[in-house]
Amino acid sequence: MSSNEQMIATFQTRVQDLLLRFQELKKENAGLYEMVEKNEQDIKQLQAKLAQADNDYNTLKMAKMMEITDGDLESAKARVAKLIREVNKCIAILSDEQ
Repeated sequence: MSSNEQMIATFQTRVQDLLLRFQELKKENAGLYEMVEKNEQDIKQLQAKLAQADNDYNTLKMAKMMEITDGDLESAKARVAKLIREVNKCIAILSDEQ
């Protein structure tokens, strides 16, 4: 085998190695692109869930504020009325004793 033929054979071997490496890297690259796409979809889903949770939280917070305002007012009125009845009973008992 002449030196030219040997150089050509070496060159062909190296080109084949490069082509194999290229195919491996191409597959790896495609896998990485799939992973990135999946992660982007996951991020979008999580962002949507976060936005929904934030919206739900704000709605619940507003409802709770309204409930506290209305509920506390009614319960406070009921407690005051009960205290007034108890005070009236005590006054009645004290006035009977005198």
